[in-house]
Amino acid sequence: MKRLIFMSGQPGVGKTSVLLRAVDVLKGLGYRVGGMVSGEVRERGVRVGFEIIDLSTGQRGWLAHVDQPTGPQVSKYRVNLEDLNSVGARSILNAVRDAEVNVIVVDEVGTMELFSKAFKEAVLQAVNSSKPVIGIVHYKARDTLIQNIRAREDAEIFEVTQENRGSLHTTIVDRVVESVRKHS
Repeated sequence: MKRLIFMSGQPGVGKTSVLLRAVDVLKGLGYRVGGMVSGEVRERGVRVGFEIIDLSTGQRGWLAHVDQPTGPQVSKYRVNLEDLNSVGARSILNAVRDAEVNVIVVDEVGTMELFSKAFKEAVLQAVNSSKPVIGIVHYKARDTLIQNIRAREDAEIFEVTQENRGSLHTTIVDRVVESVRKHS
């Protein structure tokens, strides 16, 4: 049985949507979910950046923005390492440490996030914990963290496609529920 459930797939295919549907179902079943999600932010129909949201506290921060003055550059965006560390990494660590949290969410282990050592360490703690982890790994990013996740015996990675994105969340929920029950 797999405890680490990750998704991958082409940009825009709906990975975060699948993840959020799974989170909603798990919360509806009474599970406490912690960690972080990220999403694009648009102004007047144009994407200007990506925000990070702590699932436990609702705290928000910028992952990257077109007007971010400093930080590593990815395409037209600069990564906000301060928010990535203080909101993103911290939300994952808090989910690992909080005994009330049943499931840890990491959206996403991707190009922007991999610039943060604190984020990488938080993800490593999450995957090494005993809790189920639902996450997304970037389909092209190359890093030892992603390679290690992909190689783990207790990890399963689903490719999100146009065909399965409407139903994949149910498979993920089933895997997580099974894992929580086994480890309870």
